[in-house]
Amino acid sequence: MTIQRYSVNQYSIQTLLTWIETGSIAIPEIQRPFVWDTAKVRDFIDSLYCGYPVGYLIAWHNPEVRMKDGRTSEGKQILIDGQQRVTALRAAVSGHQIVDKNYRTKRITIAFNPDQKRFEVSNPAIRRDRAWIPDIATLFTPEIKLLRRVNDYCANNPKTDEETIFERIARLRDIRNNLLGLIELNSDLDVETVAEIFVRINSKGIQLNAADFAMSKMAANETYNGHQLRKCIDYFCHLAVAPEAYADLTADKAFAATHYFQAMKWLRHEKDDLYDPSYTDMLRVAFTSEFGRGRLEDLVALLSGRNFETREYEDEIAKQAFERLERAILRFMNETDFKRFVMILRTAGFVGASMIRSKNAVNFAYIAYLTLRAQNTPSAHIESLVRRWFVMSVLTGRYTSSPETAFSVDIRAFAKQGIEDVLADVECAALSDAFWEAGLPQQMDTSVASSPYFNVFLASQVKANDKGFLSKEHTVPTLLQGASHVHHIFPKAYLVNEQHLPRTRYNQIANYVVMQGEINIAIGSKSPATYFSALQRQCETGHPQYGGITNAEELRVNLEAHCIPSGMNAVDVKGYDDFLKERRRLMALKIRDYYRSL
Repeated sequence: MTIQRYSVNQYSIQTLLTWIETGSIAIPEIQRPFVWDTAKVRDFIDSLYCGYPVGYLIAWHNPEVRMKDGRTSEGKQILIDGQQRVTALRAAVSGHQIVDKNYRTKRITIAFNPDQKRFEVSNPAIRRDRAWIPDIATLFTPEIKLLRRVNDYCANNPKTDEETIFERIARLRDIRNNLLGLIELNSDLDVETVAEIFVRINSKGIQLNAADFAMSKMAANETYNGHQLRKCIDYFCHLAVAPEAYADLTADKAFAATHYFQAMKWLRHEKDDLYDPSYTDMLRVAFTSEFGRGRLEDLVALLSGRNFETREYEDEIAKQAFERLERAILRFMNETDFKRFVMILRTAGFVGASMIRSKNAVNFAYIAYLTLRAQNTPSAHIESLVRRWFVMSVLTGRYTSSPETAFSVDIRAFAKQGIEDVLADVECAALSDAFWEAGLPQQMDTSVASSPYFNVFLASQVKANDKGFLSKEHTVPTLLQGASHVHHIFPKAYLVNEQHLPRTRYNQIANYVVMQGEINIAIGSKSPATYFSALQRQCETGHPQYGGITNAEELRVNLEAHCIPSGMNAVDVKGYDDFLKERRRLMALKIRDYYRSL
């Protein structure tokens, strides 16, 4: 027999709004600020007025938690789908202010023309037009005298029919009695099941993950300051991307008075975008570094008070979970640690956000950093270990698939063996001579410019402070932090004209170098044999044609830094494949030497 683990009920809009006002249903702000535009609010109210269906809301019961005295506290329901619709109702009908996607507090005012049965977003012209009721929220106040309001409207609009206007305004007021479907999910459903139900019901197929549910748990918990902790996470992520939003966030005076806000104030002057964490990133790092677990579903359970041994829910466990999570979040936001960690990434050669394709590799590197800091490991040793762990995880794709499983395995291994020993074991298994000499060159046989292997190669050049290809003055790190300067050694036009090679062939990463635009223009569609022969001549004559290098030794050093095979002055399109193979081998060896220097 199948057990029904949810119920579907119909409630009036007024009932649902009352439950939200009294806190019986908590809006978790999974989607965070209100993202609907005002026209969508207008259309939503119009749909309710016309009696059109507006979809189901979904709520998830918080479990009942056992208190110290043996009693149980009844859990709230958390609204996991329908926040935007409920917020639109509260804004338009109840006159509540909303926080928009730019974190500004404002009113959304919807106007109604009862003669034309039209809704519009209120504006100055509408407010001057007597045919419009400029704010429908005024029709829903308890003190409204409906007949008087109709008489006043008709007096200002003599051609209207009083009975018709009364019927239409009364119909608008009656949307409070419209029924909305509420799917109520049982408290014993796990996170994965709730997420699956959400996706199957939601026609837009929006994905919810464990991080969303953790944010829900925080938002619904005021007992342990969870609602402010959720804001802390959200605001930190916002400021990291847009420091100019600091002034807007101060408008949230209740939050601005908290120690959380003080802990993130340093971001208002921070322009570095190398690591701009999302709320999921923050939760992953904080939870794994503090709790020694990798699955965010476990965080949801702990914030609910789940005792993993008894499978019951206990208030003391929830309390401790919130306290520990707060401690971990504050540690994540610490200005000194955050900046030191970002500097470690930079000293590894990763000078731009575009060079980092795996956010989870960064996240776990920060976990490693925080773990080592908590163990009072010397700073220089921390830097070396974190750099190596990060680059190793990028090269091996360690957190590409099933990152939570990998996080769990690694953090447990750290606790058991220590990071240094774990790293040594990984290097022995995954970064053997066979990897550098055969595995890595094979993996570099790709046309994906954002390949992690190419990015690590660029990082090796940044760390070595190599000059750009054929550049006398400009360095690779300088070029990478400006406009795009990645160009072809075998020019694209040359390969297409000579052999009609497809994009996947001429865009091989082994055919890429960091090169000044003007040098690339000078090379044009010439064959390597042509312009490499000219490079030799310019070193003999002292008259530069491609770049500013006119010294043979300086040219040799430059070509070696870019892993250019020898004999390029005699290579044409027929030698393209051999060139790619040899350059991959040289690039892999350069990456090996770079890694070992970290």
